[in-house]
Amino acid sequence: MRTERLLLRRFTPQDGDALHGYLARPEAVRFEPYGVQDRAQCHRLAAARAEDPAFWAICRQDDDRLLGNLYFRQEDPHEWATYSLGYVLDPAQWHQGYATEAATGLLDRAFRHGAARRVTARCNPLNTASWRLLERLGLRREGHLRQVASFSTHPDGRPRWHDAYLYAVLDEEWSTPTT
Repeated sequence: MRTERLLLRRFTPQDGDALHGYLARPEAVRFEPYGVQDRAQCHRLAAARAEDPAFWAICRQDDDRLLGNLYFRQEDPHEWATYSLGYVLDPAQWHQGYATEAATGLLDRAFRHGAARRVTARCNPLNTASWRLLERLGLRREGHLRQVASFSTHPDGRPRWHDAYLYAVLDEEWSTPTT
């Protein structure tokens, strides 16, 4: 799938080094359920993502350079046509509109082809850039979920809970963002 500047494609097992280029950066994975990934982990992730249709590689059209990834998975029950959206972008590529462009292209395709009826996304309230992106995309904040997830533990083993904002948009509400 192509947008103005980007190519959204499936991952390949050969994307491991490029994936490592951003998943090895703490700021890229700060709000993810996994920590910094080493090169071997990224090679395993690339191979797994090549087999998982929920993952999309965000690449520049002109050189196929991997800039980040989108996650777009259909939730159960499938007849409800609800999808979850997620994204991670190389910090070196932040503030250039790539995440907005990639997510808009994917959402536009899903809604215009009738695949999706509803798309949801969650993000940590501390991740201001993420929830601002969701709002630019036209998703509305539907809730503030308290202590809904834990991706790490305290030294004594207790979970470190964090909140999440819940965002969503319906097919009937979707219109392609202009910015």
